[in-house]
Amino acid sequence: MKTIIIADDHPITLNGIQLYVENLGYNVLKVCPNGTDAYIGIKELNPDFVILDLNMPGMNGLEVLEKIREEDATTKIILYTMYQEKSFLTKAINLGVNGYLLKDFAIEELSVCLEKISAGENWFSPKLNETVVIKKYDSEMVKILSLSPAERKILSLIAQDHNSKTIAELLFISDKTVEKHRSNIIKKLGLPNERNVLQRFALQNQIPE
Repeated sequence: MKTIIIADDHPITLNGIQLYVENLGYNVLKVCPNGTDAYIGIKELNPDFVILDLNMPGMNGLEVLEKIREEDATTKIILYTMYQEKSFLTKAINLGVNGYLLKDFAIEELSVCLEKISAGENWFSPKLNETVVIKKYDSEMVKILSLSPAERKILSLIAQDHNSKTIAELLFISDKTVEKHRSNIIKKLGLPNERNVLQRFALQNQIPE
């Protein structure tokens, strides 16, 4: 059974999310009223998932995300917020968030978010497209958000003119695995299967790792 820690300073929201994810079959190890308690709980209990409100006393969700990512790259972290500023989303992506939801839609989208992240993907609410967070000129970023952290890392290395063999050596994986990632990236980005297409795309867009 997958384990979860949830943090929110609003008791009603906290209890609602706890009941919801328990009904989905997840084991809630701890619920926390602030970010500091969440950080301590994550360190002690090592959950599979962490669901964090972005705005909390003690440490906010971004601060918890940053601290955890400094020490652990594997814990799956989901942020949800009522704020629609693009700057919060951009910072969360750069810090390695796995999921990002708007609070008004968090409950209805959380099950899909957890499923996608369990399958090794990142998941960002489609509702973001309907807000000021992601505007039309950010259409390429929407595609990039669909990539897993490993895929974004490979795309970043491709932008640095590394070939598959070098990337495999840098990431301690096989050439075959790199080629599989390349193929998946091309499909997710909706790019034509042409020579150097990933390098061109990576050079034209900022790739958050």
